[in-house]
Amino acid sequence: MAVLAATVVALGHPLLKPTSDSTATPGQDSSPFLPAPSLSDRPPSHAPHSENRGALDEFDGVVPDGVTVLDEEVPAVANLDAELLDALRRAAQNAADDGVTFTVNSGWRSAAYQKELLRKAVAQHGSEAEAARWVATATTSPHVAGDAVDIGPDRATDWLSEHGSAYGLCRIYRNEPWHFELRTDAADRGCPRRYADPTQDPRMRQ
Repeated sequence: MAVLAATVVALGHPLLKPTSDSTATPGQDSSPFLPAPSLSDRPPSHAPHSENRGALDEFDGVVPDGVTVLDEEVPAVANLDAELLDALRRAAQNAADDGVTFTVNSGWRSAAYQKELLRKAVAQHGSEAEAARWVATATTSPHVAGDAVDIGPDRATDWLSEHGSAYGLCRIYRNEPWHFELRTDAADRGCPRRYADPTQDPRMRQ
């Protein structure tokens, strides 16, 4: 569908994606949380998870440092929608010519991971209403569906903001410059108008 001073949050699953929110941080999808370092530094976000397991891990969509859109062994990347991942990789190849690398701060997430991100967002922002501006529920988050990715660093998000529509990659929320989704008609029509934040997105009200 998984931010403070320099962080972001968003809204996963293990193994391979079953089928294909956001958070915030200046780094991306971490609460305004944090970009992709450790789980504690990351925003409420993606990743699949087995309810009978203990701590959340990579199989839930937790992203290790330095992961790119080319890392096929990482569930947060491997479980993304195939068309979205293909578009990201094509864009990444051309961005590399400009010296820009796409780092994945958050991608696919298990429902358990998304719920944990939302729980932390509520604790951080003080209310469910404020947390909703950064993190979606497990049932509405495009991250859980594998349909969204949080990209960093700033050079990469700037590059995608300028060139992403040619690949169908669009920013969806004004408050989350790192959050991108696939809009297949963007190459011809351009990306759709951005929502101020996820609370303005009709998908979040289902």
